[in-house]
Amino acid sequence: MGQIGVIIQQCPQHWAIIQQEKGFGSVAISGVWAGMVDRVIHHAQVLARIVHEADGRIVVPWQTCRMQEGQAWEILLDEIPAGGLYRLETCLQIDNHPALEWAARGDMIHHFGVGDIWVIAGQSNAAGYGKGPIQDAPQLGIHLQRHNGIWDLASHPFNESTASIHYENREFANPGHSPFLAFGKMIQDKTCLPIGFLQTAFGGSPLKAWNPEEDGFLYRHMMKIIASAGGKVRGILWYQGCSDCNPEESSSYLERFEKFVQHVRRELNVLDLPILTVQLNRCTDAATIEGDQSWGRVREAQRQAALTIPEVYMVPALDSPLSDTIHNSPAGNIIIGERLAKVALGHLYSNTLEPAAAPNLSSVVWLNGDRIPSICLKFANVAGYLIAIGPTDKVFSVEDANGEIELTQWEITARDEISLRLSRSPEGDTFVHGAYEMNPSNHLPLDTGTYMPMLAFYKQQVKLGE
Repeated sequence: MGQIGVIIQQCPQHWAIIQQEKGFGSVAISGVWAGMVDRVIHHAQVLARIVHEADGRIVVPWQTCRMQEGQAWEILLDEIPAGGLYRLETCLQIDNHPALEWAARGDMIHHFGVGDIWVIAGQSNAAGYGKGPIQDAPQLGIHLQRHNGIWDLASHPFNESTASIHYENREFANPGHSPFLAFGKMIQDKTCLPIGFLQTAFGGSPLKAWNPEEDGFLYRHMMKIIASAGGKVRGILWYQGCSDCNPEESSSYLERFEKFVQHVRRELNVLDLPILTVQLNRCTDAATIEGDQSWGRVREAQRQAALTIPEVYMVPALDSPLSDTIHNSPAGNIIIGERLAKVALGHLYSNTLEPAAAPNLSSVVWLNGDRIPSICLKFANVAGYLIAIGPTDKVFSVEDANGEIELTQWEITARDEISLRLSRSPEGDTFVHGAYEMNPSNHLPLDTGTYMPMLAFYKQQVKLGE
């Protein structure tokens, strides 16, 4: 026996998140209706409404659908207020009977919300490879479009590929914990908005896979997934760069990343689309001078991207623990996810005045009072004051035309300043690096206002003071 009443054929999925625009969303639904074999129907009218899933309160009252030939119908429900979770209900009004509570049954769509969709892009630390137990449970209102193309309650691992229809970013090994459930929880807690995720990251992927002016296959895959979710998103969560830590690709990372940003913004027609990024954490594999320089160049390119490209933001990760030589642990992922959420809340949701930025080098100048010059590093975004938890660690390096200049001391000399005392006089152009190596010091200067470490920097030329 076939179904009776209203049958939905095209609509959002259960658990789907609809991207809001200016506080509202819309859903288009269509289908057919079917009568009962033992009843003659002279007039049929399909209706649709939206109610709160939790308590049945009406959000959008019954709306009449446009009836078409062949017992088809369609409707666009717009002006749905941001929020949820919601239930979409349909019914069939027969022969104008006024008591809609006794109308013929209709299909329903459960647990969908109108909120913000965030795209997860990058390589393995975006895909999520944290291993080990931690409390980071699923939460209603934080949903994920899985690799099978179906929306679901978000839970770790985000990038698992059961019944995948997306082979482009199917991981070879089972992934684990990622930063983004923690990100979603903090955003939802402060805004009451449902949060949706589109996972497009792929372990080991280089930037050229995301830049359509190079290979670009993951860029095209990402755009396909965005289109499948309605084509509108709130922003991109980006963690990538380890695979570009080689001499050739590290040198062009900033230019190529900017191309990626330009393309995705143009294609989505959102020229100020927010991109939230993470500066690379450490790698504890055996280091080389060439490797250290490449990691330094990529971290510096990431820092410069956030300084020079509008609506690109960055958080540090160098203090986040690892669960192997290169992947952030679950504890580290929660730190990173919450830092990204604070940036989003402070800059995009206007929901908090809490400082969200890490100390960021703003100037490097000579101090010429002593026989052998010292260098003053000035930092922006210091909410409290800088403290040194590893005052004897090698955090900073200085080099001139003759190579590295050993430091006799570095010390914090003001709330937002660090002074470097050199062991000899420099010759020619002189440059400073901070935490640039593959595996720099574990004890970086911290800001007491946020307890975030300074952002790493590389090859900043020392200039004359004013």
